[in-house]
Formats: sequence, structure tokens, C-alpha cells
Amino acid sequence: MVYLQPMNEEQFAVFRKTTIQEYAKDKVAAGTWSEQEAPGLAEESVERHLPQGLATPDAYLYVIRLEEKESERPVVGHLWFNLSEKHHGKEAFLLDILIDDHYQNQGLGSRTMMALEEEVRKLGAVRIGLHVFGHNERAYHVYTKMGYIPTDITMSKEL
Repeated sequence: MVYLQPMNEEQFAVFRKTTIQEYAKDKVAAGTWSEQEAPGLAEESVERHLPQGLATPDAYLYVIRLEEKESERPVVGHLWFNLSEKHHGKEAFLLDILIDDHYQNQGLGSRTMMALEEEVRKLGAVRIGLHVFGHNERAYHVYTKMGYIPTDITMSKEL
């Protein structure tokens, strides 16, 4: 079982640094950005999506904890989604999910996605959208296993 706990300011500072680094790395791996420009562009993107940090309206940021002992729930990763009104109703869009390396391959990604579904239902969402990088086969596998289907596919070929 996993538990989504709203981030505090200290956790947000760690999240912000980590998500900028990971996003920059993914954009370089995808061939979208160069290594030189990636850190700055990733930081600009996070600032654009979270201009008020934790207080950004319709942004939901959590640490992911294991529910082992009441007093000791280790943080195993983080989760960030935004809510917006769409033509079909309220939609959550998953912007970032990370399970720390030490906790990989234990089914925590799937359990976190179930916790996400429960959380967004409470908030009145009728759909969850997300983006997955083509090189992130592990994430793609988790998402398809959880019932997510591709809605738009961008492809490229190096010449």
C-alpha cells in the first residue's frame, strides 16, 4: 500500500531540484534539447507550471510514502498533477511521478497510480492524462498495464 502525502516546503525544494534534473535528462535523451540548454529550459518549464510553488492553483504535489508503520512511513518518491476543466469534465494531468531507484521493481508504480486514481476521483476528475517519453519503456509498461491508452503519438527517425 502507498500513501500520498501533500508536500511541505522542504520536500518541495527537493522535488523541484530533482524534477528539473530528471526532466532535463529526459528531454536530452529524447533528442529534444541539447545538454547545454536542457537545465535552463527544464527550470523555465517548471517555473511556468508552478509559478507560485506549492501555492500554485490547481497543482497537487505529493510525496509517496509506504504504509508500513504508523510512525515510520518512508518517502519512496513524488507525484505531481494539475487539474483543469475540459469539455468532458474535470481532468487531472500527471506531470511527474518518480519512484526512487531503491524502491524500483516492487510494484510501487502501479500502486501509486491506483492511489492517484483514488485521489483525483475525490477531487471530481473524470479522466487522467499523462505524457510518457518514448525511451521510458518501464513507465510505458506500467501505464498500459493500468489501462492507459495512447491518444497521440509523435515519432521521429534519425537520418
